[in-house]
Amino acid sequence: MSEHPFLEDTLNIEWSRLTPEQAKTDIRLAIEEAKAAVEAICQVQEPTYDNTFAALEESGAALMRGWQRLNHLRSVMDAPELREVINELMPEVVIYSSSVTLNPQLYAVLNKAAGMPWVETLSGVRQRFIRETLADFRENGADLSDADKVRYTEISTKLAQLSQQFGEKALDATNAWEYVTADEAELAGLPASALANARQDALSKGYGSEDAPQWRFTLQATSVQPVLTFADSEPLRSRVWLAFNERCTGEYDTQAIIHEILTLRAEKAAMLGYKSCSDYVTSRRMAGSGQTALDFSDDLHDKVVEAFRAEQEAIRSFAEEKTGASIPVMKPWDVGYWSEKLRKERYDFDSEDLRPYFPMQNVLDGMFAIYAGLYGINFRQRTTWCAADGGAPTDDAVEVWHPEVLFYEVYDDESGEHLGSFYADWYPRDSKRAGAWMDCLRCGLPPMNGAKREPHLALMCGNMSKPTEGKPALLSHYEVETVFHEFGHLLHQILSDVEVRSLAGCNVAWDFVELPSQINENWTWEREAMDQYARHWQTGACIPAELKDKMLAARNYGAASFFMRQLSFGKLDLELHLHTERYVNRDIEEVDREILADYRVPMTETGYSMLRGFSHIFDGGYESGYYSYKWAEMLEADAFSRFAAEGIFNPATGRDFRRCILSQGNSRPAAELYRDFMLRDPDPAAMLRRCGIAK
Repeated sequence: MSEHPFLEDTLNIEWSRLTPEQAKTDIRLAIEEAKAAVEAICQVQEPTYDNTFAALEESGAALMRGWQRLNHLRSVMDAPELREVINELMPEVVIYSSSVTLNPQLYAVLNKAAGMPWVETLSGVRQRFIRETLADFRENGADLSDADKVRYTEISTKLAQLSQQFGEKALDATNAWEYVTADEAELAGLPASALANARQDALSKGYGSEDAPQWRFTLQATSVQPVLTFADSEPLRSRVWLAFNERCTGEYDTQAIIHEILTLRAEKAAMLGYKSCSDYVTSRRMAGSGQTALDFSDDLHDKVVEAFRAEQEAIRSFAEEKTGASIPVMKPWDVGYWSEKLRKERYDFDSEDLRPYFPMQNVLDGMFAIYAGLYGINFRQRTTWCAADGGAPTDDAVEVWHPEVLFYEVYDDESGEHLGSFYADWYPRDSKRAGAWMDCLRCGLPPMNGAKREPHLALMCGNMSKPTEGKPALLSHYEVETVFHEFGHLLHQILSDVEVRSLAGCNVAWDFVELPSQINENWTWEREAMDQYARHWQTGACIPAELKDKMLAARNYGAASFFMRQLSFGKLDLELHLHTERYVNRDIEEVDREILADYRVPMTETGYSMLRGFSHIFDGGYESGYYSYKWAEMLEADAFSRFAAEGIFNPATGRDFRRCILSQGNSRPAAELYRDFMLRDPDPAAMLRRCGIAK
């Protein structure tokens, strides 16, 4: 048993020993050890790869492990004592991290090493690592003056603290609101699944009883979306919409934090010689500059806007027709409701009819089977135990942080090697942040120099529909897409075969990182693929052909509106970080309306800006990167055309995708990897054709 569980390099993390007090001891020890390792590199007189660049990568590995584990616990088991220790340790971690790239002696040693003749004898991956490392140093202030280095460290520390504060406010605002009702008539129109979840949620909080039921609604997506889509009660829809829209105001107001983050990011970019934060962030991504990313998004907007307006007008006209009332302008809480009604009438399709065919376990089992066949791998589930649930360790059980968490191992069919392991945590709780995500807890290595393979360790988290009494977790099709999406990220990490950790797995250009995740979503729409996992939870029957036909016919319903929604998020992100001086310290709602004037249709209520809760760009690392979802969609829509042509289960195509994309990490430029798989550059129009916007 390790004395420092936060730092232990293991595939079986002892989560119950990762306490806040232990974090203080372990993180501070890791910082001191990392400092000593860096100092040893600074003293190198005869540089080799091993005593410079390889040593540098290893120097902070334990600190990274510990800090990741601590922040992961905040994401899934948030508690005041965790927040306190993270806020206490954060300045120390950031100051150390900044000191590495700002260390002139270290930078001099690395530059000397990079100029040595032996560099030419290294593998291409290691040569790329040297180039990328020096670029990282330059982009993190290595060439700054001593005075500017001090300011750079101050900015980095403050930005880390502000992001933490933003995330805390967003989570607290989400958890602060609830609506509980005993009036079943108020819930007319809601699907049985939503009613069961709301009733169970109420019981878990002490509201109502089996004989006198009550229903509890929250600002979790799994609670909000059914209300806005299906509830016949306009007062209920408006109540939920307004609460969700207002969640980061008042006591939880994030506006001041947003302005300070934007100001500091712009200052940091300017110090490093960039015109904007967007130029700084995108300089080594596929886009290459903030303006290129914005031009890409604006061009898509121009191609989609006509179809978007037509869709919104169709919803307004339909609502007017069905109500018999004049509706010159829609109420925002009515759009989703009437949109779903129109879809149901136009295609005779109710998305809730699919839910019984998507029990979570079936989805997982079928998904594993699909990619096992494509990529030549297999999955083994392990028994788990959780100390918080009163569990006790056994010889073959893996410890997890919550009793709902699952654990799997992945093996290669051909070699039998253990490629990696992963946790899966799928259901919402008050202590867990919103959304869905994948993360790497330990980056493995391929076999080298006689050593065996080091497996990866990763995780997938989400906030899906929970099991209810007498029923398993029954997912919406959108939730199925999300599970497949996060699994794509996970495969990108687990199947990585790169000899340098810093270039492995998901450590790729940000506008390339969503390709492996988004391409996976295609298998949730293919008839043959659905038959592998879409089975009725009671009868085991596949989705009837008639229902499947309706689902596929309705696939592109609302495509332009969803497309425009994604573009609007990216537009806000890029404008704020490309032209910060235009918008900083202005009213956020005014800025929002100005930037997105051509991305919306008029509504009776504009409400507060979604920027107030935009965790992706203020607490999630996506600043100047939200456009990457559409950039990656351009790539994956085109790349999937090869699977469509050669067979969606074709193992030869799958092995090529594994070899060319999933195994390569950042070992070569993303554009080269894409050309390896497709033998050409991407076709940008592929995604517009797929969603029916272009012919």
